[in-house]
Amino acid sequence: MADDVWLVVGLGNPGPSYARTRHNIGHLVADELAARTGAKWKQSKQVKAEVIETRISGLRTVLAKPRAYMNESGGPVSGLLKFFKLDPANLVVVHDELDIDFGVLRCKFGGGDNGHNGLKSVRKSLGTGEYYRVRFGVGRPPGRQAPADFVLNEFSAAERKDLPFAVDRTADAVECLLTDGLEATQGKYNS
Repeated sequence: MADDVWLVVGLGNPGPSYARTRHNIGHLVADELAARTGAKWKQSKQVKAEVIETRISGLRTVLAKPRAYMNESGGPVSGLLKFFKLDPANLVVVHDELDIDFGVLRCKFGGGDNGHNGLKSVRKSLGTGEYYRVRFGVGRPPGRQAPADFVLNEFSAAERKDLPFAVDRTADAVECLLTDGLEATQGKYNS
């Protein structure tokens, strides 16, 4: 894996009203990775995304936050892969996951979209689901709350207390995935 260029995409929705919502965990992790490199986000003229070209653990990496709504994430992701001449096998998507408890991570390669509109859009645009995913658990909505409402709400007060540590750990998992591969990352971070 060490000679490859990686595209790490944090999924989320654009704009300040969505910034601290469960659906934007991908953006929060991308921001943490960017802060670690000291690089600043730049608006891409080629695709609807904020982009940083940097090195993570010595590896050439493109960090990206699509500037499209979640259900339209596929266009920017596809455009980034084409622009940087990368294969989907060099793509890592960081996203929220309803079927996993808050803060629990699951890293995997390939699979379905499990009803996640961002992943549906990425699969449709790429024509494949064969890419890496770092899935951040946000848990199920309480009571009869609709999942769409739940993910578009901010984290609870208790979750916000643990969120910086969970985001930091997720960024660590992304770095581990790039440097040590999937199996090592799963062994270390899949709770």
